[in-house]
Amino acid sequence: MPSPFPGMNPYLENPALWSEVHNLLIVAIFDALNPQLRPKYRVAIEQRVYQTTEEDSLLVGIPDVTVQRSQTATNQKTQNIAVVAPTVEAVTVTIPIPETIRESYLEVREVVTQEVVTVIEVLSPKNKRSGEGRKAYEKKRHRVLGSLTHLVEIDLLRSGKSMLILNNNIQSDYRIVVSRGEHRPKADLYAFNLQNVIPSFPLPLRSEDKEPLLDLQTLLSELYDRASYDLVIDYSLEPVPSLSEANTVWADVLLRQQGLR
Repeated sequence: MPSPFPGMNPYLENPALWSEVHNLLIVAIFDALNPQLRPKYRVAIEQRVYQTTEEDSLLVGIPDVTVQRSQTATNQKTQNIAVVAPTVEAVTVTIPIPETIRESYLEVREVVTQEVVTVIEVLSPKNKRSGEGRKAYEKKRHRVLGSLTHLVEIDLLRSGKSMLILNNNIQSDYRIVVSRGEHRPKADLYAFNLQNVIPSFPLPLRSEDKEPLLDLQTLLSELYDRASYDLVIDYSLEPVPSLSEANTVWADVLLRQQGLR
């Protein structure tokens, strides 16, 4: 059963699903591009590894536990009587422990020189909120933007803080940034919303080479079918994270028309 949404399916943004969606989309891009880029280029899947102790990386909160000292009243008459102190029992608490995070991304490399020509990033929730995940990604982003390597940054998550773009007031649910090394600081921004089809865009390569079109909409639709997400998503519920008021009304009408509510 196909996805009921014409573009990005907001139910795939649920943290319970997104890690899998992210990995499957990376592989789908890998599979789609490699046959088109050979024999000059090859796409490789790489991983960024870091540790975090963020509270939101735990399934439960981190409570503050204090042991209050028992107060025993005394007076002049009982001052010299021995009093047995109450026994303090241990309680179970949760403490933050380092969590190893592995985030996959793609590199387009020239086969002969092994030089990285283009980096393709699909953002994760940790990249878009403060903490080690954003720091690790921003460090990588700054390094790429300071080189001649092209950067493709795909943001299919509505929540969190978007990556910095100067002098840009465009508000959108999702966006794709294509930054060509020879055109910096200028870049192409594809800003789109829940109601829109995900735009296709040419993958930047060497200036003399033909650039293949990356059709994320088709890849995501095929991924939805192969992963059988229609069997695990309950469209009678609101998506997580929640939609804006306007998108809630639009999505409700769309889902009712397709008999999913």
